[in-house]
Amino acid sequence: MAKAPILTPQADDFPRWYQDLINKAELADNGPVRGTMVIRPYGYGLWERMQQEMDARIKDAGASNAYFPLFIPQSYLTREAEHVEGFAPELAVVTHGGGKELEEPVVVRPTSETIINDYFSKWVQSYRDLPLLINQWANVVRWEMRPRVFLRTTEFLWQEGHTAHATYEDARDYAAYIHKEVYADFMINVLGIDVVLGRKTPKERFAGAINTLTLEGMMGDGKALQMGTSHELGQNFAKAFNTSYLSKDGRQELVWQTSWGSSTRMVGGLIMSHGDDNGLRVPPRLAPVQAVVLAIKGDDAVIAKVREIGDQLKAAGVRVQVDDRTDTPFGRRAVDWELKGVPVRIEVGPRDLENGTAMLARRIPGGKEPVRIDELVGMLPKVLEEDQALLLTQSRERRESRTSDVTTIEEAAEAAVAGGWARIRWADLGPEGEAKLAEQAVSVRCLVAEDGSVPQSDDAPGTIAIVGRAY
Repeated sequence: MAKAPILTPQADDFPRWYQDLINKAELADNGPVRGTMVIRPYGYGLWERMQQEMDARIKDAGASNAYFPLFIPQSYLTREAEHVEGFAPELAVVTHGGGKELEEPVVVRPTSETIINDYFSKWVQSYRDLPLLINQWANVVRWEMRPRVFLRTTEFLWQEGHTAHATYEDARDYAAYIHKEVYADFMINVLGIDVVLGRKTPKERFAGAINTLTLEGMMGDGKALQMGTSHELGQNFAKAFNTSYLSKDGRQELVWQTSWGSSTRMVGGLIMSHGDDNGLRVPPRLAPVQAVVLAIKGDDAVIAKVREIGDQLKAAGVRVQVDDRTDTPFGRRAVDWELKGVPVRIEVGPRDLENGTAMLARRIPGGKEPVRIDELVGMLPKVLEEDQALLLTQSRERRESRTSDVTTIEEAAEAAVAGGWARIRWADLGPEGEAKLAEQAVSVRCLVAEDGSVPQSDDAPGTIAIVGRAY
């Protein structure tokens, strides 16, 4: 009788496979309140690595980290009409505190444009105070009706950047810089996901923004996932909060602003983009553990050798873990590490020691081969870079093979429903066509130029709409 698979096969039930993997790889659990999650140590390790890589890029972009309160006076949100309207259905509102009804209800932050602008209006007095570039790592709450761990949760972790500039051009260029040099660079070169950079349609824009730039990734089932966004806010929030400065010419001017964010949703994107029926496949540049050295049996010489190999790899800059828990069967440990997607397993037993070799198992391309122990340190960095490149290639090939060029709304919907994306001229689709697609749970993920760049306006000549179903 065939052994039951550890995970539901992707082809049978992709959402069930996703949930199985989160459980079996010990990434997260559902929290006690509907829509919340408990991120387990291995899952949080993935998020920590994302934070580290992103934080370095954000700081290179000139932004500094700060922290703003979790609670926002409800009146702040009402000061920017589009903003409050956009977030109203998702708000969690506190009406009582300390056993008493509050004089003014407070909102648990869904995002921080309003409270940060209240302080920007105090901190910005002169053109010398600009640009003001702030980022915060925080949690936010958006009441979610259809929760799914990492993808859509009532509370999630993220970074949100907020900036103020002297001119429209400075704000526009900074939002574009974050979009390309921070987000795209990280997602493509570290996550190994070949995201499409584009512009949101007016219907899909962030509430209160004049333009939203997005990064869309195709998941293993052909659906789209919005991986991050960078917004031009124009002067909408500056007007609401009187965030102004004295110009060089001695005139009082309103600032121009941006905001931008990425969240633990990226963990979900990592799972669904690279995972297979055997579990996660973690890109080596991201992996908290790039290589695990396993002792097959509890032989003293084997234990000593795996620890020695671990020390050598660590000294060479490889993020390594030694697994010498020989009281747990080897097969179970190997499967656990495979589920967790560690790029490389180095397996050592008594017979390997006699031969001066170890078994090298590569999670991303698959397969095993014996290698000389004295060659491991020299070869592993090359192996890890090869596997990093392979994931990006597979991500790009999947997107390209499952994207169709179409000319009608019906063809666009058909391609999306079939599990892929469609490219259609925005002039042939337009807002009316976008509304028709929405009736079939299909959306315009972004607008791109014919050459794949980001169009400068919604109606730029030759603009293409990328259409698909999304998470």
